[in-house]
Amino acid sequence: MEIDFTDKLILITGSSRGIGKATARAFLDAGARIAINGRTDRSVISAINDLGGGDRLVPAAGDVGIMRGCASVVKTAIDGLGGLDVLVNCAGVCENATIEETDEDLWDQTININLKGTFFCSKLALAALRSRRGVIVNLGSDAGLLGERNLSAYCASKGGIVNLTRAMALELAPEVRVNCVCPSYVDTDMVRRDNIAKSENPAATEERLKNFAPMKRMATPEEIAKVILFLASDQAGFITGAALQIDGGTTAGH
Repeated sequence: MEIDFTDKLILITGSSRGIGKATARAFLDAGARIAINGRTDRSVISAINDLGGGDRLVPAAGDVGIMRGCASVVKTAIDGLGGLDVLVNCAGVCENATIEETDEDLWDQTININLKGTFFCSKLALAALRSRRGVIVNLGSDAGLLGERNLSAYCASKGGIVNLTRAMALELAPEVRVNCVCPSYVDTDMVRRDNIAKSENPAATEERLKNFAPMKRMATPEEIAKVILFLASDQAGFITGAALQIDGGTTAGH
């Protein structure tokens, strides 16, 4: 069954690239109107052009790692769309670092963008979402369900998102459903730039990431987008508080 989002109003943070951009394309194909977010006007306009432009795409640039950025993004999106049915908190950063290498700046950047931004964008969108019995989908990670070496800050942020999702689902039901998706490694520009290209042996690192999941490959952004659309749709109308693993089997065990 095709999922129809005709005339539904969607804000996707971090939608100028990667999973967020693939999710924007999927919502667009399903008939929605979407507010596109990235840190800069330039990145947002570039993404809108890549998505084909048109009046169903609304620019909402801003840094969701700071409170005033969250407020600006949410207000711009709601004003531009005329309301809000779905918020996808997709903006995120990830940088490999040992505990010793993780300084305050890296910790703050990771927690602020990944976790703080998710909470405050959701809080600021609540009135609009409640009025339309809307949906929030957060981007967790298998790193929010499992520990992983050299990713302490990232694991902390994503573990926070998983449990934040559960707490929000309890508090906001039945008016607003809240779920999160938990991917393993996804073949995005961020993974290739920050995980693979920066490693001492990029070819070996790419092979390790592909073999991390029992499925022996990374997910595609489009695979994650399809699950986000499902969770945002009426077909998932009795699902809230879930952390859905899209991980090729990584959390089944090693």
